[in-house]
Amino acid sequence: MMPTLFEPAHPGRTSPIRVLMLPAAYAEPSDFVQHGFARAVRERSLEVDLVFTGFHLQEVNDGRVFTRLRDEILLPAAALGCAVWLGGISLGGYLALGYAERHQGELAGLCLFAPYLGSYLVTSEIERAQGLESWQPGEFPEDDDERRVWRFIRTLGAGSLPVHLGLGREDRFARRHALMAAALRRDDVDVVPGGHDWLTWRRLWDRFLVARFAPKPQPVEP
Repeated sequence: MMPTLFEPAHPGRTSPIRVLMLPAAYAEPSDFVQHGFARAVRERSLEVDLVFTGFHLQEVNDGRVFTRLRDEILLPAAALGCAVWLGGISLGGYLALGYAERHQGELAGLCLFAPYLGSYLVTSEIERAQGLESWQPGEFPEDDDERRVWRFIRTLGAGSLPVHLGLGREDRFARRHALMAAALRRDDVDVVPGGHDWLTWRRLWDRFLVARFAPKPQPVEP
């Protein structure tokens, strides 16, 4: 089984919403707990179950990570009737995008914090084309995951899958992030001061929870 931590909103009871988060490279599922991601949900009394799942880089390289995520985590959650948001940080965000490109219909939404977006080879092409709208991916091998991901990103702004993109303004990958942000609806992009670090990602997590799951104030009757 993939290394996984399950943090239910209520032990022994399945919540209607489940958020699966994948960590950055060389991080562990326990890092989410250590940095207060589960505590943030409990403090807000949200009906949201959390799953923090790790991966091995070899599984990323050979593509097995997507099959294992589906068989071990996503399909069992769907069988319980959960609406699943898939998310990740840095490389975990890239994997979330790769999974969504393959199985978009199985997800309730995407939560991406500072996602890794591939090499400069592809992003430089997009910059020279003046953005994703003008970029033409052309023909490419099926195993070219970077182009598959960027082709998928092109569809997100007008698609039906909710997307929450959280970014640190001073992130070292900010230039690539800007290319993705420009392809999304403005309300789907959240930018805060900060870099490529847990302090920034925790701040983005708090804002994601409020924006997507916190009860909305009811209008006051005149």
